[in-house]
Amino acid sequence: MAINLILLFLAAFLPGLAVTKVKNIDNGNLRLILVFGGAYLFSITIVHIFPELYAAANGQAYKIGIYVLVGFFMQQVLEYFTSGVEHGHIHKHDHGHHHGQFTSLVVLIGLCLHAFLEGSMLAHPSAIHAHNDSTALLGGIVIHKIPAAIALMSVLLCDISNKKKAISFLFLFSIASPVGLLASDMASEVGALSQEMIVIIFGVVSGNFLYISTTIFHETSPDHNFNARKTLVSLLGVLVAVLAELFL
Repeated sequence: MAINLILLFLAAFLPGLAVTKVKNIDNGNLRLILVFGGAYLFSITIVHIFPELYAAANGQAYKIGIYVLVGFFMQQVLEYFTSGVEHGHIHKHDHGHHHGQFTSLVVLIGLCLHAFLEGSMLAHPSAIHAHNDSTALLGGIVIHKIPAAIALMSVLLCDISNKKKAISFLFLFSIASPVGLLASDMASEVGALSQEMIVIIFGVVSGNFLYISTTIFHETSPDHNFNARKTLVSLLGVLVAVLAELFL
């Protein structure tokens, strides 16, 4: 548990902090990280989360589809507030163009909600996963957080003139997933979360993951031309996800 908490925090905080030291972000390399992370996240949703959900469906599998759809379209609505930061959408503002602290606060709240739900999945209570193995899923969330943190910090540095305040916002985002993990684990231990509630959370967040991962593929190929590097990186993400599920 402690290692998971530390990894979740550092995966968001360190990349975001690094943005304060780097003048120009290499969009090409960031795009490849996004593609790898999107492929991994999509694959781990298919091979890890969905089987668990349907195993816990108790003869009402149709409900799983409803929860996933709710999560998918909830993420679409949430994106209006986060401006796509959760899938690495970096905003570059022209000189003199600033949205202000309020906009950054709205983005932060939306991202923290998403991160909290992500972290809650890692508690993996026995009601949905008998052997409590969340390593592969943890890897997907960690990879997903890196470009999200970079994009968030790029927005904060544009909209907030005070670097210390921007870092404090980054800190809040960084602790959201660890807090979600702790809260979900404690709620499960005291029986505050029923199996139905756990299935709902997993279904909704898996819908979030599907939206984010498919959006990454769309945004990294806006002209729909074949890109060999992107394809290879995507296949690598799929392969790593499958191997992580099989052996970790």
